[in-house]
Amino acid sequence: MNIDYGKYADGLVPAIVQDSRTGQALMLGFMNEQALQETKRSGHVTFFSRTKERLWTKGEESGHYLELVSIDADCDNDTLLIKARPHGPVCHTGTDTCFGATNTGFGFVYQLEAIIRQRQEQAEAGSYVSNLMKKGINAVAQKVGEEAVEMVIESKDNDRKKFLDEAADLLFHYLILLKAKGHSLAEVENVLEGRHKEK
Repeated sequence: MNIDYGKYADGLVPAIVQDSRTGQALMLGFMNEQALQETKRSGHVTFFSRTKERLWTKGEESGHYLELVSIDADCDNDTLLIKARPHGPVCHTGTDTCFGATNTGFGFVYQLEAIIRQRQEQAEAGSYVSNLMKKGINAVAQKVGEEAVEMVIESKDNDRKKFLDEAADLLFHYLILLKAKGHSLAEVENVLEGRHKEK
């Protein structure tokens, strides 16, 4: 990677930081060669702060570091894409990203997880999720069990639509159970990723 630091007058290149697991854009910073080397050395994303006029490691005061996963340059070698694992909120305002969005990840499953969280927090009248959660953890767990059995039964036949319908029902109720227990899909991903690294 041969970065063209001379393209811009200040000798800095833009560095876009992306959540390595969800693909969500987290923030934009600027790097010089020293910031890039420090990032590689420490494993924590480090920028050159134009206001402080020095190297600045994200999280050096808050403890909300960006753990480095990978660094890539664009086709012109004048912009960096950094994939990182955030340890806490990224923005100084307390949000997950500097773009004002909650880090829900990409794909409809993550959107659905956010909807389930909203239904739980707001307890909307007439909401299936809210009503199921009001019945308690045993009712939610029982529903997951029922949906799992129904999917197993459909797996023994060759009706693609029915099998996928039951798989969707199981995933939906599994997400409700995770939220009812105070957990998230990202936490499950962490466990799976940790197991993968152990092998």
